[in-house]
Amino acid sequence: MRRGGAGGDGGGSLSLLLLHSQRVLVLLLLGVCNVLSLEIKASAKVRAYIGEQASLKCSFTSSLPISERLTVDWTYRPLTGGQMETVFHYQSVPYPTTVGKFKDRISWVGNIAKGDASIAIQSPVLSDNGTFICSVKNPPDVYHNIPQTTLIVTERGFSFQLTSATLLSIVVFLPSVIVVIVLLVRMRRKFGVLKEKKKSGCKKSSIEVSDEPEQTGAGNCLGRLREWCLNCVDTDEEDLY
Repeated sequence: MRRGGAGGDGGGSLSLLLLHSQRVLVLLLLGVCNVLSLEIKASAKVRAYIGEQASLKCSFTSSLPISERLTVDWTYRPLTGGQMETVFHYQSVPYPTTVGKFKDRISWVGNIAKGDASIAIQSPVLSDNGTFICSVKNPPDVYHNIPQTTLIVTERGFSFQLTSATLLSIVVFLPSVIVVIVLLVRMRRKFGVLKEKKKSGCKKSSIEVSDEPEQTGAGNCLGRLREWCLNCVDTDEEDLY
């Protein structure tokens, strides 16, 4: 009986120990969740052109008030591989790198009060292509995700890409514009011909005025106008064929 009692006490102690361990684990997980409250967002890809300023955007949010201990670090690794190198550091004031390929070419364009930790690269070149990582720490809020930004530097050319909307506009409107222009040209020519015929048909010369009687001038003009109208109809029918 005593052995059974001793065994029961041991089982109860083990259960209490397991329950206590679970509670500790839950508290630890809650603590980790509270610590992992800093979130960073950065552009996945940035396209830049040789000689033109390139902006690397980075924003952050922290559940804790921003303090003077907040730090921002930008690191860089070439596309060809190699070790990461720090190219920018911020703590109260910006500290651009004073060595390496980015010397005197990194500038601070962020605003800590607004959660902005962006930087800019002056006069980028093809060899600047690589991966940049923005890291922000606001102790004790120091753990966060690690977004990466790929910088692609190219030469600016004169070529352009046609979007589907632009291509559709060209296909639809260009023929319409051509048809309208052709119609306007034909109408202008036809009005010019009609104007010349009208002048030549209704205006009499001095010889005609002297030879023909004055009372028949109106009838002669109407006859010429009727003939001109018939000629216009014939001309339109020929144009259709």
